[in-house]
Amino acid sequence: MTNLKKSSTDKSIAGVCGGIAEYYGISSLAVRLIFLLLPGANILIYLILVNTMSDSPPSL
Repeated sequence: MTNLKKSSTDKSIAGVCGGIAEYYGISSLAVRLIFLLLPGANILIYLILVNTMSDSPPSL
């Protein structure tokens, strides 16, 4: 199993939701909707993930 990393291909802002979707094998749209519907600390969680998740290597 691979490590959780930001996506280099499926990203809207920083690739966090795309990376989570690739890791779990689900739609990135579903992950984005979950982040939007989380009550309260969704922005804080996203900012923490942006700063702690490593970047995936760029793909051609």
